[in-house]
Amino acid sequence: MRLGEKPKLIDENGRRIDGRLPDELRPIRMEVGVLKNADGSAYVEYGNTKVIVAVYGPREIHPKHLTLPDRAIIRCRYHMTSFSTTERKSPAPTRREIELSKVIREALEGVIFTELYPRTSIDIFIEVLQADGGTRTAGITAASLALADAGIPMKDLVAGVAVGKVDGVLVLDINEVEDEYSEVDLPVAMMPSFKEITLLQMNGVLTEDEFWEALKLAEKGIMKIYEVQRETLMSRYSKVRAEVEE
Repeated sequence: MRLGEKPKLIDENGRRIDGRLPDELRPIRMEVGVLKNADGSAYVEYGNTKVIVAVYGPREIHPKHLTLPDRAIIRCRYHMTSFSTTERKSPAPTRREIELSKVIREALEGVIFTELYPRTSIDIFIEVLQADGGTRTAGITAASLALADAGIPMKDLVAGVAVGKVDGVLVLDINEVEDEYSEVDLPVAMMPSFKEITLLQMNGVLTEDEFWEALKLAEKGIMKIYEVQRETLMSRYSKVRAEVEE
């Protein structure tokens, strides 16, 4: 492949650049309770994308004028570490990080029973340690786990994944190379138990049939991610129970 030339993203056997089939997720790893000083925390890997999240709260709000009398406020910061990409990134928050902080907050706040904690804040800090595509959806998945680890009541967990269109083919859980050369990027987050979407964005153009097919593909991936979330939480609290009973 020549410098600047687009790589072949789908081979003659229908395999993607990393060997996956179009409907396959990358290897997923999850862990909760990874940060001692946070009320809740989680670590999530989607392939080479690695994200850690800390949750603090519900706690007293500073500054006080932000207080709401009937519910907690959700504050979210999405941040990519300087070493998360191949080129060193400035530690200062970028416009994209500020936008994604808002997007992720909106994807999560409707799931949390904020009315149980008036006059408080719940603060979510998302750090992307390594970026290889799908950082916002991995961040949402990890934030949901960290909220559950903090014991904050929610309607359901939230899981996210991105669908792309590369070389004319819809593919699940796109990596960085696929994202760079994709014709479409469609990040989706959902409450799996209710099949209710909390995040839906699209960059690119799909036909109506392709859109519904992409949404179905995202749902398939989200249900698999949800199972890993549940298993991770059950494993964590089985250990806690065993420790208490000893």
